[in-house]
Amino acid sequence: AETRRQLLLAQDVRRYAVDALGLPDNRTFTTYTELNRPYLVWNVFTAPALSSELRTYCFPIAGCVPYRGYFSLAGAEREAASLRASGDDVSVGGVSAYSTLARLPDPIPSSLLRGGDGAVIGTIIHELAHQIVYVPGDTDFNESFAVAVETAGSRRYAQDHGQPASDKVASQARYRAVNALLLGTRAELAKVYALAVPDPEKLQQKRAVLSRARQKYAGLKADWNGYSGYDPWFSDDPNGLNNALLGSVAAYAEHVPTFLALLERLNGDFPALYAAVRTCAAKGVGERVTCLEGQ
Repeated sequence: AETRRQLLLAQDVRRYAVDALGLPDNRTFTTYTELNRPYLVWNVFTAPALSSELRTYCFPIAGCVPYRGYFSLAGAEREAASLRASGDDVSVGGVSAYSTLARLPDPIPSSLLRGGDGAVIGTIIHELAHQIVYVPGDTDFNESFAVAVETAGSRRYAQDHGQPASDKVASQARYRAVNALLLGTRAELAKVYALAVPDPEKLQQKRAVLSRARQKYAGLKADWNGYSGYDPWFSDDPNGLNNALLGSVAAYAEHVPTFLALLERLNGDFPALYAAVRTCAAKGVGERVTCLEGQ
């Protein structure tokens, strides 16, 4: 009964995304697949020990992206162990769903339902947004755009369906606070890595920066009434706070405020946003975000 309810929700969200948000109407997320595993894939992000930039991997169609995906946790962990042995920072994270940009009729995987209604709503809008604009090789632009559409679209869906906003507001406030902390930490580390000092000194300063970030997180968490969902990000285990994790967060969050600000200037007109983003996407990699700010 619960699976049926969530699948009905998914179809309602999909129809809303098409009718109210102007997202593509195709066979994406019109069928269901039971996976019998917690995630669809596991992504492995990696970065050098003294760099804030993620290593990239290049593929047909998708272009270059800052991760490699594995259909088994064991495969992801083998790759992660090999990368750590070479001295890299590594972060492994499960992915509940993705789409192939409408090249295949991607189903709703059972892993998506495990995340609850919020994940169903947000992910469907996010993945359909990728079909509007996708620039091969520019993950920061692509993901920030999709997260912005997901954020604003989910909010509008909740409003139009009379859903209570209190829990969502608290969740989004935590998300913004954590992202700001992580992006600030990454920027601080970039300055450390650029110093003209020996590597051992850089590593020492890196540890100090990460320690301060954990302390700041503890301060944030004190006001969250026991919520601990971000604890793994700030742990000191191999998948915890490191260059790879910080880079993965930046890829999905760095330019989201710019896209949301553009949508606000366009009075919440989603099709107008898509047209403006398409125009900017056609420009060079160094000009796209500047173009968004000038729209």
